[in-house]
Amino acid sequence: MEASSSGSTISSVTGGKAKTHQPAKDVNIFFDELEGVNSPSKDDDSLLHHGNLTSTSDDASRLEVVGEEVPDKNKTNGLYFRDGKCRIDYILVYRKSNPQTEKREVFERNIRAEGLQMEKESSLTNSDIIFVKLHAPWEVLGKYAELMNVRMPFRRKIYYLHRRYKFMNRIEKQISRFRGWLPRKPMKLDKETLPDLEENDCYTAPFSQQRIHHFIIHNKDTFFNNATRSRIVHHILQRVKYEEGKNKIGLNRLLSNGSYEAAFPLHEGSYRSKNSIKTHGAENHRHLLYECWASWGVWYKYQPLDLVRRYFGEKIGLYFAWLGWYTGMLFPAAFIGLFVFLYGVTTLNHCQVSKEVCQATDIIMCPICDKYCPFMRLSDSCIYAKVTHLFDNGATVFFAVFMAVWATVFLEFWKRRRAVIAYDWDLIDWEEEEEEIRPQFEAKYSKKERMNPISGKPEPYQAFADKCSRLIVSASGIFFMICVVIAAVFGIVIYRVVTVSTFAAFKWALIRNNSQVATTGTAVCINFCIIMLLNVLYEKVALFLTNLEQPRTESEWENSFTLKMFLFQFVNLNSSTFYIAFFLGRFTGHPGAYLRLINRWRLEECHPSGCLIDLCMQMGIIMVLKQTWNNFMELGYPLIQNWWTRRKLRQEYGTQGKTSFPQWEKDYNLQPMNAYGLFDEYLEMILQFGFTTIFVAAFPLAPLLALLNNIIEIRLDAYKFVTQWRRPLASRAKDIGIWYGILEGIGILSVITNAFVIAVTSDFIPRLVYAYKYGPCAGQGEAGQKCMVGYVNASLSVFLVSDFENRSEPTSNGSEFSGSPLKYCRYRDYRDPPHSPVPYGYTLQFWHVLAARLAFIIVFEHLVFCIKHLISYLIPDLPKDLRDRMRREKYLIQEMMYEAELERLQKERKERKKNGKSYHNEWP
Repeated sequence: MEASSSGSTISSVTGGKAKTHQPAKDVNIFFDELEGVNSPSKDDDSLLHHGNLTSTSDDASRLEVVGEEVPDKNKTNGLYFRDGKCRIDYILVYRKSNPQTEKREVFERNIRAEGLQMEKESSLTNSDIIFVKLHAPWEVLGKYAELMNVRMPFRRKIYYLHRRYKFMNRIEKQISRFRGWLPRKPMKLDKETLPDLEENDCYTAPFSQQRIHHFIIHNKDTFFNNATRSRIVHHILQRVKYEEGKNKIGLNRLLSNGSYEAAFPLHEGSYRSKNSIKTHGAENHRHLLYECWASWGVWYKYQPLDLVRRYFGEKIGLYFAWLGWYTGMLFPAAFIGLFVFLYGVTTLNHCQVSKEVCQATDIIMCPICDKYCPFMRLSDSCIYAKVTHLFDNGATVFFAVFMAVWATVFLEFWKRRRAVIAYDWDLIDWEEEEEEIRPQFEAKYSKKERMNPISGKPEPYQAFADKCSRLIVSASGIFFMICVVIAAVFGIVIYRVVTVSTFAAFKWALIRNNSQVATTGTAVCINFCIIMLLNVLYEKVALFLTNLEQPRTESEWENSFTLKMFLFQFVNLNSSTFYIAFFLGRFTGHPGAYLRLINRWRLEECHPSGCLIDLCMQMGIIMVLKQTWNNFMELGYPLIQNWWTRRKLRQEYGTQGKTSFPQWEKDYNLQPMNAYGLFDEYLEMILQFGFTTIFVAAFPLAPLLALLNNIIEIRLDAYKFVTQWRRPLASRAKDIGIWYGILEGIGILSVITNAFVIAVTSDFIPRLVYAYKYGPCAGQGEAGQKCMVGYVNASLSVFLVSDFENRSEPTSNGSEFSGSPLKYCRYRDYRDPPHSPVPYGYTLQFWHVLAARLAFIIVFEHLVFCIKHLISYLIPDLPKDLRDRMRREKYLIQEMMYEAELERLQKERKERKKNGKSYHNEWP
């Protein structure tokens, strides 16, 4: 037996067990063929039979010890080895037909050399599939828990109660009296159904075998929970070699080259039970999570985050904590948005502008497209004017300011919430290990090395010029893909321009009379299809560009990939919305001098009631379709796949066959977690957050739609994790990573876009200018509805019909309105009449409105940014009571360490006296 490198663990294998003499992080590798004599070959087909276990662990774990009773339940539930004592901590799956036999043999020999025990079994449904079951004994768990700095409980917490003032006590008494009239905490889960998670009530410290007597160990088999055991085994597998060579190490590479098909920890049994959880209790943590978290009957309950963290790990627990916090914060935003919408409903009959539009039967509007679009009365857009008022009313500005402040408050209070969670889950002092270099980076730059300033070891080095050139090429690729999106939006613009005339000449009167709405609706649906198609392309492009950059570590790779995918999808999803909000109808020219695309197609105009209705339709349709599609792909697709697998198994083995399958077989038939972890879940919510904040001034109901979706999303994700996916590896994390910076960026962008939406897209500023400068109340400092009399007429300009260009002249002469051909028509703009000295030139009111719009953007942005910075300054990242608890805990831990050391010295002193050894006057 030969060691792969100096300083690695030196082990000896005796009877199948590994005895460690020198602990280290590196892993030994054995290449001599004598090892194969002592233990059977892993791919030996003669040892494998359907339904029979083939153990390659030691005899004590394979055979039942005489005189000991092995629990029958452990033998049949598929969670233990054949002896019913060794719990399965990890599963590896491979096919016998796979040619990578030699690599697997070496890899599995080194697994045994590390002290892991294993058994093998062929699949009941396919004899070609082999399951390798791994178990970590106490000695291995203890050694690697110490190497990995796994924190374990060692003393019960003494909670520090901070001093309360009399005024606060009085307020709490009044609140408790009020609560007496309400149901008792209906949203909290019953504490009796949840287990007592001991680690949440104890001080923890990095596990140490030398100080093992300080830790609370009731049972060695349950001291490390299942998630921690799987994480330790995964840590070992990632550092075991399978071939000679510097880079031939780790389970991930064996999965990528096809040596193994799958690797996963087991679920803790079935998530369903014949017995009620109220009468018989939960069968296991998975069953408890299903009943208390993933079931639709508890949609209004708080999430059992401590149990989620224990079962799935801190990384997934933090995602659900963030999602729950985001959903809870959406309640005030949704309520205020609904209030703004209802305010528009209640003031609809008192709106002077919509009244004038509905009564303007004598105002004839110019056609909105060439030739086929007819003249129309302004009163025909009465419904659109009323709908526009629902979203564009006096409360819109207040709501935009509120949402900008809400985004800041949401992020600041999330930092406080994350700090509390990090304290409760012992993540405050946790730091990630120094990450290993990615194998692709190592293979690319193995010829150039430099000294690592942290470890002091030589490592591959990427030259600065090479890194810059790769980043420039990657940035160019990102810019090119953004140009592709802009080209797609340009195609949608051409579609809208062309189809307006088509729908205007349609045979059906319903479509002909609502040609612009039909154009907008179909354009949004086509845009959604283009968005979904481009998303597939973006993933491949983002992968290519990220690999081209050659990031050094996995976290750098994930951050780079995440940023690219977010940029691609954000631009893809919002580019058409930006076009409608800020460009639609802004650069069309005026009748008689329209601006055209390629000197052919006339640019699309806004509806006579404004462009805001188009923006509302765009946001509503895209938001609903996107969320529906995402929910289907997240849950519907795995459900269909798992249903198809169960159907095939029922056809082959009957209805009773599936229930008799061991747990590893059931889990293997489930869907694996996404290749990018929680990326898809975070991306969906971040894009939704963008919809909720960026254009919320145009669509106040966006927070309400997001809230309804998230209430469903939490249970969908929970159901997916518990029932449809294999159990993911429990990973640790302190926060949500790069997503927090993206959220901050969206919060800043939302202030700018909402300022432009109010100033440019809505009619808020033109109405304000008219009320104070040109209306009946000009100079009086008032801006009520009576001051808006005559606004519609003042916002429309006059055009001489005879000045139409030949290609835009309508087929109808408008005689159906007055019995004679029309001489004049009206259009939305501030221009001089045709007989003025400068025909169709801008009026003074246009420049007043433009100046007011620019002034509003500057004032709004500076005001909101000041409020945001003030709030972020006033809200500390750590709550005061948490800071006091942390200081109290630090003080108590120092006292405990002092007492423990004093106790040890006193014990040594007594032993010396007892042994009669010379003793000098030492302290204490």
